[in-house]
Amino acid sequence: MAVDLDHTFTTAKPIDESFAAITDLERVVPAVEGGSVTEKTSDDSVKAEIRVKMGAMSLTFAGTVEVAEKDEAEHRALLVVKSREKSGQGYANADVEFKLNDGGGDIHTHAQITGKAASMGEGVMVGVLDALIQDFTTKLPNI
Repeated sequence: MAVDLDHTFTTAKPIDESFAAITDLERVVPAVEGGSVTEKTSDDSVKAEIRVKMGAMSLTFAGTVEVAEKDEAEHRALLVVKSREKSGQGYANADVEFKLNDGGGDIHTHAQITGKAASMGEGVMVGVLDALIQDFTTKLPNI
C-alpha cells in the first residue's frame, strides 16, 4: 500500500541551522516518536528502529535511514527509509523530502507499507503515519 502525505512546519531557527538538523540523522531520527538510532554507518546513513502503535497493536521496524540527496544551496534533502517488521513479513519504506525556506519548510512523504501495518486498513495506516509526521513537525524546531 502506497501513501503520499504533505506537511509544513515553522521554526525561528536560521535556515542553515534547520538544514544541518534535518541532515544529521543522529538528531533527526530520535525526533520521530518511537525512533532510535542503533548504529551510525556513515555520515549520511544509520541503522535505526521505530516502534509504532497501531490501535491495540504495536509493531517494531528495523532498517536504515540514509540522506540520499542533499542540496545545501536549495536547502533540499531526501531521506530514504528502508525497514522490515522485526516479527513479521512486512516492510515500511519511505522517501521523505524536505524543502526548507526562511521560517520553516515542507515535508513530502511517499511511504510503501506491507504486512500487519497495511492489514489494519488504509484509513488507520494513514492516520498513524500522519500523526507521526505531525508530531515530528512540532519537534523539528528543537533539534
